[in-house]
Amino acid sequence: MKAALLLISGLLLSGQGWANEALAKKNGCTGCHAMASALVGPAFKDVAAKYADQADAKDQLIQSIRQGSSGKWGQMAMPPQGQLPAADAQKLALWVLKSK
Repeated sequence: MKAALLLISGLLLSGQGWANEALAKKNGCTGCHAMASALVGPAFKDVAAKYADQADAKDQLIQSIRQGSSGKWGQMAMPPQGQLPAADAQKLALWVLKSK
């Protein structure tokens, strides 16, 4: 029984990761970002590494997602995604910060 609960917990947790990857795809994030390599923008894992030790990392990422940014990763600007609901921006920011 205990093993079954652990298995179910693991599936639920991994499903949450997939759900946020699906959210990233649905909102076009993967048109410019990939998990492990730079495309137009930085890789999600590189973003996670850059913000790893910053207490306000989640808030910074939410702001960059919703309002756009420029100069953080070179000359290419990230366009604002203001149409993205705040709750989805938070889910994406937390997911990116956990990317490895």
